[in-house]
Amino acid sequence: MLLPVRNAEATLGACLDSLLGQTLGEIEVLAVDDGSADGSGEQLTAVAGRDPRLRPVEARRPGLVPALNLGLASARAALVARMDADDVAAPGRLLAQAERLGSDPGVDVLGCAVELVEDQAMPAPGMRAYVAWQNSLLDHESIVREIFVESPLVHPSVMMRTETLRSLGGYREFPGPEDYELWLRAHRRGLRFAKLGDVLLSWRDSPARLTRKDPRYAPDRFREVKIAALEEGLLHGGRDVVVWGAGPIGKAWARDLARIGHHIAAFVEVDARKIGARIQGAPVLPVHEAGLRGPLHLGAVGQKGARHRIREAIARLGLEDGRDFVAVA
Repeated sequence: MLLPVRNAEATLGACLDSLLGQTLGEIEVLAVDDGSADGSGEQLTAVAGRDPRLRPVEARRPGLVPALNLGLASARAALVARMDADDVAAPGRLLAQAERLGSDPGVDVLGCAVELVEDQAMPAPGMRAYVAWQNSLLDHESIVREIFVESPLVHPSVMMRTETLRSLGGYREFPGPEDYELWLRAHRRGLRFAKLGDVLLSWRDSPARLTRKDPRYAPDRFREVKIAALEEGLLHGGRDVVVWGAGPIGKAWARDLARIGHHIAAFVEVDARKIGARIQGAPVLPVHEAGLRGPLHLGAVGQKGARHRIREAIARLGLEDGRDFVAVA
């Protein structure tokens, strides 16, 4: 288990109890203390004195990615799982994931369904919707179909073979979402994904969560990572683009792609007020005129149900999802 720890004194005890109470016989918890200023380090030392399965590791330099990579370099087991110090694992989580990876060599990256533990003072309907969405993506095909929409895996829910993660080069340190970039990199390498449908992780949301406050997890950082991955695949060679949706999301995608040399062949809209106009120099087409062959069509509408409706239209136009079309919102 790869467990970065930073100022987690309030939740660390329950997290460690859940890990050291796993039904999997042999485990090692690599707890990398990333410069904690509370009592987390002392708590790790005390628990490790009672249970040698916990191995505290002191970070050599600050930051989540260095801590993760240090833990990966220190790992001795054939499998490595992730968790955060404010989460709680179900007793059978590690055993269930280890058995699946042991019996199915066709799976490289294995998640599990999660339950969201909300901060009652800060309701998060967006997080609830995200958890329900990613919990619904169980097989490789559904995961990669949605991989450019959002991270299809909750990072602390994942288990991989240690050598697989090392062969990917571990985690990349850059001003963006390190976990999502890893999934996209694994996808480009042809690795296969899966997710156990059982809820095996309680995933805590709080005002201190990095995804809430760190600029590395802002929407424009995610878009940059998506574009970089598409540039190595479906957008390779300066392919033209058709953007479905001329709202803020679609316009942001068009601006970023035009900036690096892609021609925006058209926007596609259902809003009659926009159809026939030009946005960023590109014509705005109605859906029935949008079957342009050659460009990559990007679904960039975030409203509920829009992705499904766009995919239905793409199919009617004879375009292929995953080759001619990618949903990015």
